[in-house]
Amino acid sequence: MDTKIKLLLVSIAIVCVNAISYQNYKVYNVVPKTKEDVTILKKLLDENKYFFWDYAIKVNYDVKIMVAPEKQDDFEKYAESVGINAKLVIEDVQSLIDAQLKRPSSRTQQEYNWDYYQTLDEIYDWLDKVAEEHSDVVTIIEIGRTVENRVIKGIKIDYKKQERPTIGFLKGGLHAREWITPATITWLINEFLNSEDTNVRNLAENVVWHIIPVANPDGYVYSFTSDRMWRKNRNRANFTSCAHLGLNDDMSNGIDLNRNFGYLWMTTGASQDPCTQTFAGPVAFSELESISIANYVLGLQRQGNLIYYLGFHSYSQLILVPYSHVGGADVLAAPNYGDLFEIAIKSAAKLTERYNTTYRVGTSADILYEVSGSGFDWAKGQANVPIVLLYEVRDLGQYGFLLPAEQIIPNSEEVLDSLVELDRVTRQIGYYQYQNSGQILNLSIFLLISTILFVM
Repeated sequence: MDTKIKLLLVSIAIVCVNAISYQNYKVYNVVPKTKEDVTILKKLLDENKYFFWDYAIKVNYDVKIMVAPEKQDDFEKYAESVGINAKLVIEDVQSLIDAQLKRPSSRTQQEYNWDYYQTLDEIYDWLDKVAEEHSDVVTIIEIGRTVENRVIKGIKIDYKKQERPTIGFLKGGLHAREWITPATITWLINEFLNSEDTNVRNLAENVVWHIIPVANPDGYVYSFTSDRMWRKNRNRANFTSCAHLGLNDDMSNGIDLNRNFGYLWMTTGASQDPCTQTFAGPVAFSELESISIANYVLGLQRQGNLIYYLGFHSYSQLILVPYSHVGGADVLAAPNYGDLFEIAIKSAAKLTERYNTTYRVGTSADILYEVSGSGFDWAKGQANVPIVLLYEVRDLGQYGFLLPAEQIIPNSEEVLDSLVELDRVTRQIGYYQYQNSGQILNLSIFLLISTILFVM
């Protein structure tokens, strides 16, 4: 069979398997202008009649709301009755999903490019190929398995083979529907190995990088095959009726992994209702994915000077600094907040230079919304990693989680510019000499106990 026909059939198969259709679902942009508007929108969020893409409901902040076809008349009439301007920004969500699932007709079966979104199998096959082609510097890493028995796979890039190296940990795909993050991370891997730019070479070669493109494999696969807008993992242990929210019961499957880490778990910005998008799980570290990440990070601390923990999410164009539950003067709860803010500000400025893409910098509570139990807060508050930042990459909501594939490379290029600057400033401040003093042993024992009690 002709290769082009094969690729076309694969694309059609992916679309057809996608059980949940978002045909004629619309997305509206609402900008609350007063505190009363904020109260109205928060009430709508709590009622769960509509799908909020943004949880940051603040005066003069954009809020994207996806509305099912049968609810659109009611939504528009209600918005008008309370004096809120709801501007239609996406006419048909399914059309954007279909566009993301397309494969370029010119691509051969062996090619792996960044002009389309890769499935988990494609990513994993490519990692294996990269490890084979760069066997002198690349090693496959497997940090754990999921409830559906998928491996959490990544790579280690080590040019210098030092006994006590400077180490960086980089991960994406913790939220399943944020497809741009695995695509960006695989592009970064390719640049770390093949770029001839001196600055990129310094970044790649002076740090031993441990990189996980997809930290939530089960959810990522489910977002391709069953529900493009799926966010959580696929743990079914908490299955229950979601009738009280007017949702399909499948919504109760899965835990928000970025609420499941054991730092201030369930303090704020998380839910104990399994049917919600921010369900934090029955206990901290209840999930195989969060335990695997935490244990791996603690293991890296024993291997050398772990100075970077960098997480990638989408969307909003932000660089977030720990901690996610504090704002205002309380941001100083992070002992090196000043350094982190300086690094983030300079990194964001460098990112802007290439395509004039603007990023904001601050804690999540200040510029997004309050969160507890997040992975990067745990990395700073419990694992004591010195440079911990979280990127919320493109865009500002024009496409949201459905960023067109043609933006993968531009997004990745500016992120790489940012990382080069991040590393330059970090070295300038003196963190390459940093020695972690976290309570690694105690944390390891805690995580081991969690694994035994809640997983086995």
